[in-house]
Amino acid sequence: MTSGHPHDTARDLMSPGAECIGTHETLDRAAQMMRNSSVGSLPVCGPDERVKGIITDRDIVIKCIAAGHDPSKVTAGELAGGLVFVTPDSSVDEALTKMEENQIKRLPVLESDRVVGMISESDLAKHLPDAQLAEFMHHVYARD
Repeated sequence: MTSGHPHDTARDLMSPGAECIGTHETLDRAAQMMRNSSVGSLPVCGPDERVKGIITDRDIVIKCIAAGHDPSKVTAGELAGGLVFVTPDSSVDEALTKMEENQIKRLPVLESDRVVGMISESDLAKHLPDAQLAEFMHHVYARD
């Protein structure tokens, strides 16, 4: 486990205001939104704006296109993966631990089941000391 700063929170690390894609929207639309926002993942939200899951650019390629499905016919809701998240007041240690344990590079920050930000590798690179960032990368990219 990586050791974070005890007084920093997820709010200090996150990039605020992640754009959601609706559960009914198609994966080709998700890919366009990712391209336009220069991001590699999107929270998937229901009509109530509550987060239902997350999809990544890799999910679209591996679970849709490589599986022979048409991204203009598969919805974000169908592909949305399990949701791992933290709250804005979660510690840096908690955020890093969740990312390391789940080997994920993007972590939504939720408040009342609504996305308020995302923590990505680039956010970690801006805020963590080099040694701590290297340890995180080792844990996330290590494969058993």
